[in-house]
Amino acid sequence: MLLAEVARVSREVSETSARSRKTALLAEVFAAAPPEEAGLVVSYLSGRLPQGRPGIGWRALAAEVEPAAEPTLTVAAVDAAVTGFAAVAGAGAQAERRRILEALLGAATGPEQRFLRSLLSGEVRQGALDAVALEGVAAAAGVPATALRRAVMLDGSLPRVAAAVLADGASALREVTLRVGQPVQPMLANTAKSVAEALAALGPCAVEEKLDGIRVQVHRDGDEVRVYTRSLDDITGRLPEVADLARTLSGERFILDGEVIGQAPDGRPVPFQEVASRVGSRIDVETARRTLPVVPYFFDVLAAGDAVLLDLPVRERYAALADLVPQDSRVCRLVVEDPREQAAAAEEFWAETLRRGHEGVMVKGLDSAYAAGRRGGQWLKVKPVHTLDLVVLAVEWGHGRRTGLLSNLHLGARAADGTYAMLGKTFKGLTDEMLRWQTERLGELAVEDDGFTVRVRPELVVEIAYDGLQRSPRYPAGVALRFARVLRHRPDKPPQEADTVETVLGGG
Repeated sequence: MLLAEVARVSREVSETSARSRKTALLAEVFAAAPPEEAGLVVSYLSGRLPQGRPGIGWRALAAEVEPAAEPTLTVAAVDAAVTGFAAVAGAGAQAERRRILEALLGAATGPEQRFLRSLLSGEVRQGALDAVALEGVAAAAGVPATALRRAVMLDGSLPRVAAAVLADGASALREVTLRVGQPVQPMLANTAKSVAEALAALGPCAVEEKLDGIRVQVHRDGDEVRVYTRSLDDITGRLPEVADLARTLSGERFILDGEVIGQAPDGRPVPFQEVASRVGSRIDVETARRTLPVVPYFFDVLAAGDAVLLDLPVRERYAALADLVPQDSRVCRLVVEDPREQAAAAEEFWAETLRRGHEGVMVKGLDSAYAAGRRGGQWLKVKPVHTLDLVVLAVEWGHGRRTGLLSNLHLGARAADGTYAMLGKTFKGLTDEMLRWQTERLGELAVEDDGFTVRVRPELVVEIAYDGLQRSPRYPAGVALRFARVLRHRPDKPPQEADTVETVLGGG
């Protein structure tokens, strides 16, 4: 398929606000894509490259290249060029990457160049994010969106599942199941304002300590152990302690869901940023292991032996977890069969969890299934302050003692059309270490710098504490955060998991 067709659809989708029209446009192009290119087309119109970020800076993309007169560039040729670009290494690599990029842009027409620059920089803004693209695939293949959504959750890749279902129809969905070694999108939680509110919403439930660490999914098949993040990245080599523990457990084949934290000598948890730095550190693993040992704690099991446990209720999954994992490697929990009778015990559990240095509790309906990849209403997190996970849209250069550092963050929540709605700015709460880290990271994400404000790709999530909302005609949602301050960067969390405008308005 010609890239010109993909670029055209992207443009038309960006020009309509109606979700039904977006879906129809995407369904049409997905249905027309050759089977061998369908996954690429879905990926490109979801704003992603199969290879991930190729490391092309915005300055390189801004270089003027004479466009082609006629469209001849195919999506397969684009994929080959990006693969070649990512593989270049060694002496002369910079010149070779420049040559590949210029050749790719030179083979593209003007409209194709504009789409390519957006795609390569991660700035595709036509609103065809995964949710809308999934609906387009479902319409093109004639399958229920709910069935397709579950298959994607289990497989972890919309383009891969889309290619199969567009080729083979509904029968392809029946082939998708949970497999040890293939990470699944984790279940997420909504927010409750208090333990009492969570108990009232859920009825019989389990109250568990909420650890402030790195979410991990651990897969074991015999001696082979893999450790994945919530964004499905393989970090096995960065966390040998987790793999070592997994091999000591009684089961030979399982998938566990848990959290990895660092602990001080007195047993209290260390700040999240230290654990995140350990996982992302460039120093050798053994040195990192000595300087900051980490400990995994598990709270769920998705598969055990040949049994897939996703659809079992929490109470049964926890029984299976207890058979696999010793108590000292499971999160602390309190089972609340009668919320009225046990309300005081639940409040005391919450208070004691905070006293131990943890960030709050998770409250889970005892009869709920594991809703992979969804922010289910049967899991509620309770924290002692208002917090939001927001995406950095831009950042301002600091002045005074912050000269030379990227400081004041422009923060946005996810809007319904796939864009981001700005809610305010803040530089409060940033330590010197955090400033240095975000200057480096946001420099990598920069797409435009006018000398005062740096616009960045919306990829970095930041956890923000705030005192409430105030009306503001300056911002698209009509509100701004009051007294916002940065609690921590969340490089472990993809922007698709940031809070939505709907969540902000509902919580305000």
